[in-house]
Amino acid sequence: MIRFRYLPAIFLLLFSIWPLPAAACGAETDCSVGDRIYRIALPESGAAPVGAVIWAHGYRGTAAGVMGNGSLRKMISDAGLALIAVQGVDGTWDLPNGPRTADSTGAAEFAYFDAVILDATKRFALDPKRIVASGFSAGAMMVWNLACSHPERFAGFIPFSGTFWLRPPQTCALPVSSIFHFHGDRDTTVPLTGREIGATKQGDVAEALAFYGRFGDFGPATRKQRGDLTCDSRANAQGNILEFCLFKGGHSFRTEHLRLGLEALRTAGHI
Repeated sequence: MIRFRYLPAIFLLLFSIWPLPAAACGAETDCSVGDRIYRIALPESGAAPVGAVIWAHGYRGTAAGVMGNGSLRKMISDAGLALIAVQGVDGTWDLPNGPRTADSTGAAEFAYFDAVILDATKRFALDPKRIVASGFSAGAMMVWNLACSHPERFAGFIPFSGTFWLRPPQTCALPVSSIFHFHGDRDTTVPLTGREIGATKQGDVAEALAFYGRFGDFGPATRKQRGDLTCDSRANAQGNILEFCLFKGGHSFRTEHLRLGLEALRTAGHI
Protein backbone atom coordinates (compact mmCIF):
# COMPACT_ATOMS: atom_id res chain seq x y z
CA MET A 1 0.00 0.00 0.00
CA ILE A 2 1.40 3.40 -1.02
CA ARG A 3 1.33 5.98 1.72
CA PHE A 4 -0.08 9.41 0.77
CA ARG A 5 3.09 11.12 1.88
CA TYR A 6 5.00 9.37 -0.92
CA LEU A 7 2.61 10.41 -3.72
CA PRO A 8 4.27 13.80 -4.58
CA ALA A 9 7.62 12.10 -5.00
CA ILE A 10 6.09 9.39 -7.19
CA PHE A 11 4.42 12.01 -9.44
CA LEU A 12 7.72 13.84 -9.85
CA LEU A 13 9.43 10.59 -10.82
CA LEU A 14 6.74 9.78 -13.40
CA PHE A 15 6.96 13.25 -14.98
CA SER A 16 10.73 12.88 -15.27
CA ILE A 17 10.34 9.53 -17.04
CA TRP A 18 7.41 10.49 -19.29
CA PRO A 19 7.71 14.10 -20.45
CA LEU A 20 4.59 16.12 -21.01
CA PRO A 21 3.28 16.15 -24.60
CA ALA A 22 4.35 19.03 -26.81
CA ALA A 23 2.00 22.00 -26.94
CA ALA A 24 -0.51 21.73 -29.78
CA CYS A 25 0.27 23.95 -32.74
CA GLY A 26 -2.08 26.68 -33.85
CA ALA A 27 -2.27 30.41 -34.48
CA GLU A 28 0.48 31.30 -32.01
CA THR A 29 2.59 28.14 -32.28
CA ASP A 30 4.28 26.63 -35.33
CA CYS A 31 3.05 23.37 -36.85
CA SER A 32 6.05 21.45 -38.18
CA VAL A 33 6.13 19.62 -41.51
CA GLY A 34 9.60 18.28 -42.13
CA ASP A 35 12.01 21.20 -41.81
CA ARG A 36 9.29 23.77 -42.51
CA ILE A 37 6.30 25.16 -40.64
CA TYR A 38 2.81 26.61 -40.96
CA ARG A 39 0.26 28.08 -38.54
CA ILE A 40 -3.49 27.63 -38.34
CA ALA A 41 -6.43 29.51 -36.81
CA LEU A 42 -9.72 27.64 -36.62
CA PRO A 43 -13.03 29.51 -36.96
CA GLU A 44 -14.86 30.49 -33.80
CA SER A 45 -17.96 28.71 -35.06
CA GLY A 46 -18.94 26.41 -37.86
CA ALA A 47 -19.90 22.77 -38.23
CA ALA A 48 -16.92 20.45 -38.50
CA PRO A 49 -15.30 19.57 -40.76
CA VAL A 50 -14.65 23.14 -41.93
CA GLY A 51 -13.09 24.47 -45.11
CA ALA A 52 -9.91 26.53 -45.09
CA VAL A 53 -8.02 29.34 -46.79
CA ILE A 54 -4.32 28.66 -47.26
CA TRP A 55 -2.68 32.09 -47.34
CA ALA A 56 0.73 32.64 -48.97
CA HIS A 57 2.51 35.77 -47.69
CA GLY A 58 4.35 38.36 -49.76
CA TYR A 59 8.11 38.85 -50.05
CA ARG A 60 9.90 38.45 -46.69
CA GLY A 61 6.63 37.66 -44.93
CA THR A 62 6.04 35.04 -42.24
CA ALA A 63 3.23 32.81 -41.03
CA ALA A 64 3.33 34.66 -37.69
CA GLY A 65 2.92 37.95 -39.54
CA VAL A 66 -0.15 36.64 -41.37
CA MET A 67 -1.67 35.52 -38.06
CA GLY A 68 -1.07 39.02 -36.73
CA ASN A 69 -3.49 40.42 -39.30
CA GLY A 70 -6.61 40.58 -37.15
CA SER A 71 -8.85 41.76 -39.99
CA LEU A 72 -7.86 38.81 -42.18
CA ARG A 73 -8.35 36.30 -39.38
CA LYS A 74 -11.75 37.68 -38.39
CA MET A 75 -13.09 37.78 -41.92
CA ILE A 76 -12.07 34.18 -42.61
CA SER A 77 -13.39 33.03 -39.22
CA ASP A 78 -16.70 34.83 -39.85
CA ALA A 79 -16.91 32.90 -43.13
CA GLY A 80 -16.73 29.68 -41.09
CA LEU A 81 -13.31 28.78 -42.49
CA ALA A 82 -9.90 28.05 -41.01
CA LEU A 83 -6.91 30.22 -41.89
CA ILE A 84 -3.71 28.32 -42.70
CA ALA A 85 -0.67 30.58 -42.95
CA VAL A 86 2.15 28.95 -44.89
CA GLN A 87 5.73 30.20 -44.86
CA GLY A 88 8.37 30.37 -47.58
CA VAL A 89 12.02 29.62 -46.87
CA ASP A 90 13.59 32.88 -45.65
CA GLY A 91 10.35 34.60 -46.62
CA THR A 92 10.55 33.73 -50.33
CA TRP A 93 8.94 31.22 -52.67
CA ASP A 94 10.97 28.89 -54.90
CA LEU A 95 9.20 29.36 -58.24
CA PRO A 96 10.06 28.98 -61.94
CA ASN A 97 11.74 32.00 -63.55
CA GLY A 98 12.22 33.84 -60.25
CA PRO A 99 15.18 36.22 -59.73
CA ARG A 100 17.13 33.60 -57.75
CA THR A 101 15.28 30.50 -58.95
CA ALA A 102 15.52 30.68 -62.72
CA ASP A 103 15.94 26.91 -63.12
CA SER A 104 13.34 25.92 -60.53
CA THR A 105 10.40 23.69 -61.40
CA GLY A 106 8.59 24.70 -58.21
CA ALA A 107 8.62 21.04 -57.10
CA ALA A 108 9.90 21.78 -53.59
CA GLU A 109 7.11 24.27 -52.94
CA PHE A 110 4.42 22.00 -54.39
CA ALA A 111 5.62 19.18 -52.12
CA TYR A 112 5.51 21.56 -49.15
CA PHE A 113 1.90 22.54 -49.85
CA ASP A 114 0.99 18.84 -50.22
CA ALA A 115 2.61 18.18 -46.84
CA VAL A 116 0.79 21.09 -45.18
CA ILE A 117 -2.59 19.92 -46.46
CA LEU A 118 -1.93 16.32 -45.40
CA ASP A 119 -0.72 17.37 -41.94
CA ALA A 120 -3.48 19.93 -41.30
CA THR A 121 -6.28 17.56 -42.33
CA LYS A 122 -4.86 14.91 -39.99
CA ARG A 123 -4.46 17.25 -37.00
CA PHE A 124 -7.68 19.24 -37.39
CA ALA A 125 -11.28 18.71 -38.49
CA LEU A 126 -10.83 20.14 -41.99
CA ASP A 127 -12.66 19.28 -45.19
CA PRO A 128 -9.96 18.64 -47.83
CA LYS A 129 -12.47 19.34 -50.61
CA ARG A 130 -13.08 22.90 -49.39
CA ILE A 131 -9.57 24.36 -49.32
CA VAL A 132 -8.91 27.64 -51.15
CA ALA A 133 -5.45 29.00 -52.01
CA SER A 134 -4.97 32.75 -51.69
CA GLY A 135 -2.06 35.11 -51.27
CA PHE A 136 -0.63 38.54 -51.89
CA SER A 137 2.18 39.75 -54.18
CA ALA A 138 4.89 37.04 -54.21
CA GLY A 139 2.29 34.87 -52.48
CA ALA A 140 -0.07 35.46 -55.41
CA MET A 141 2.69 34.22 -57.72
CA MET A 142 2.71 31.07 -55.59
CA VAL A 143 -1.07 30.81 -55.93
CA TRP A 144 -1.00 31.08 -59.72
CA ASN A 145 1.60 28.33 -59.87
CA LEU A 146 -0.53 26.13 -57.63
CA ALA A 147 -3.56 26.76 -59.84
CA CYS A 148 -1.58 25.47 -62.79
CA SER A 149 0.24 22.58 -61.12
CA HIS A 150 -2.11 21.39 -58.34
CA PRO A 151 -5.71 22.26 -59.25
CA GLU A 152 -7.04 19.00 -57.83
CA ARG A 153 -5.92 20.00 -54.31
CA PHE A 154 -7.98 23.18 -54.14
CA ALA A 155 -11.58 24.33 -54.48
CA GLY A 156 -10.45 27.62 -56.02
CA PHE A 157 -7.77 30.29 -56.15
CA ILE A 158 -7.79 33.97 -55.13
CA PRO A 159 -4.50 35.74 -55.95
CA PHE A 160 -3.87 39.41 -55.15
CA SER A 161 -1.39 41.55 -57.09
CA GLY A 162 0.90 38.91 -58.56
CA THR A 163 1.04 36.21 -61.22
CA PHE A 164 3.60 33.92 -62.89
CA TRP A 165 7.20 35.06 -63.14
CA LEU A 166 8.14 36.06 -66.70
CA ARG A 167 5.45 34.14 -68.61
CA PRO A 168 2.75 31.49 -68.14
CA PRO A 169 3.83 27.85 -68.46
CA GLN A 170 3.17 25.99 -71.69
CA THR A 171 0.23 24.12 -70.16
CA CYS A 172 -1.45 23.34 -66.85
CA ALA A 173 -2.70 20.25 -65.05
CA LEU A 174 -6.38 19.35 -65.03
CA PRO A 175 -9.04 19.82 -63.76
CA VAL A 176 -9.60 23.47 -64.60
CA SER A 177 -10.30 25.61 -61.52
CA SER A 178 -11.96 28.89 -60.64
CA ILE A 179 -9.60 31.86 -60.26
CA PHE A 180 -10.47 35.31 -58.91
CA HIS A 181 -7.61 37.75 -59.43
CA PHE A 182 -7.56 41.20 -57.74
CA HIS A 183 -5.13 44.00 -58.64
CA GLY A 184 -4.69 47.72 -58.09
CA ASP A 185 -4.80 49.95 -61.17
CA ARG A 186 -1.85 52.04 -59.88
CA ASP A 187 0.35 49.24 -58.58
CA THR A 188 4.00 50.17 -59.14
CA THR A 189 5.50 47.32 -57.07
CA VAL A 190 3.91 44.62 -59.19
CA PRO A 191 2.44 46.50 -62.15
CA LEU A 192 -0.26 44.87 -64.24
CA THR A 193 2.27 44.42 -67.03
CA GLY A 194 5.07 43.43 -64.61
CA ARG A 195 8.53 44.94 -64.30
CA GLU A 196 12.09 43.73 -64.69
CA ILE A 197 13.87 42.40 -61.61
CA GLY A 198 17.45 41.28 -62.20
CA ALA A 199 17.64 38.94 -65.16
CA THR A 200 13.93 38.15 -65.11
CA LYS A 201 10.59 39.96 -65.08
CA GLN A 202 7.30 39.85 -63.29
CA GLY A 203 4.58 38.40 -65.46
CA ASP A 204 1.86 40.23 -67.34
CA VAL A 205 -1.54 39.71 -65.68
CA ALA A 206 -3.49 40.02 -68.95
CA GLU A 207 -1.25 37.38 -70.53
CA ALA A 208 -1.84 34.98 -67.63
CA LEU A 209 -5.60 35.51 -67.74
CA ALA A 210 -5.72 35.05 -71.53
CA PHE A 211 -3.64 31.88 -71.24
CA TYR A 212 -5.88 30.36 -68.57
CA GLY A 213 -8.99 31.50 -70.41
CA ARG A 214 -7.90 29.50 -73.47
CA PHE A 215 -6.75 26.53 -71.42
CA GLY A 216 -10.01 26.29 -69.50
CA ASP A 217 -12.24 27.07 -72.49
CA PHE A 218 -13.81 30.02 -70.70
CA GLY A 219 -16.41 32.04 -72.58
CA PRO A 220 -16.44 35.78 -73.33
CA ALA A 221 -16.06 38.22 -70.46
CA THR A 222 -18.95 40.08 -68.91
CA ARG A 223 -18.12 43.35 -67.17
CA LYS A 224 -19.57 43.86 -63.70
CA GLN A 225 -19.25 46.62 -61.13
CA ARG A 226 -18.86 45.24 -57.59
CA GLY A 227 -18.66 48.26 -55.29
CA ASP A 228 -15.22 49.79 -55.89
CA LEU A 229 -14.25 46.92 -58.19
CA THR A 230 -14.51 46.71 -61.95
CA CYS A 231 -14.60 43.01 -62.80
CA ASP A 232 -14.43 41.03 -66.04
CA SER A 233 -16.01 37.63 -65.40
CA ARG A 234 -15.91 34.53 -67.60
CA ALA A 235 -17.37 31.05 -67.12
CA ASN A 236 -16.92 27.67 -68.74
CA ALA A 237 -19.21 24.70 -69.30
CA GLN A 238 -18.04 23.03 -66.07
CA GLY A 239 -19.24 25.95 -63.97
CA ASN A 240 -15.80 27.36 -63.22
CA ILE A 241 -15.24 31.12 -63.08
CA LEU A 242 -12.27 33.19 -64.27
CA GLU A 243 -12.66 36.71 -62.92
CA PHE A 244 -10.33 39.70 -62.95
CA CYS A 245 -11.19 42.59 -60.64
CA LEU A 246 -9.44 45.95 -60.75
CA PHE A 247 -9.56 48.41 -57.87
CA LYS A 248 -8.32 51.98 -57.64
CA GLY A 249 -5.07 51.95 -55.72
CA GLY A 250 -1.57 50.59 -55.44
CA HIS A 251 0.09 47.45 -54.14
CA SER A 252 -2.32 46.23 -51.50
CA PHE A 253 -5.05 43.77 -50.71
CA ARG A 254 -8.32 44.23 -48.86
CA THR A 255 -10.06 41.62 -46.78
CA GLU A 256 -13.45 42.63 -48.19
CA HIS A 257 -12.20 41.67 -51.65
CA LEU A 258 -11.16 38.25 -50.36
CA ARG A 259 -14.62 37.92 -48.83
CA LEU A 260 -16.19 38.62 -52.24
CA GLY A 261 -14.04 35.93 -53.82
CA LEU A 262 -14.98 33.41 -51.15
CA GLU A 263 -18.67 34.27 -51.49
CA ALA A 264 -18.45 33.74 -55.26
CA LEU A 265 -16.81 30.33 -54.73
CA ARG A 266 -19.55 29.44 -52.26
CA THR A 267 -22.29 30.56 -54.65
CA ALA A 268 -20.73 28.44 -57.38
CA GLY A 269 -20.82 25.44 -55.03
CA HIS A 270 -17.05 25.08 -54.73
CA ILE A 271 -16.80 25.59 -50.94
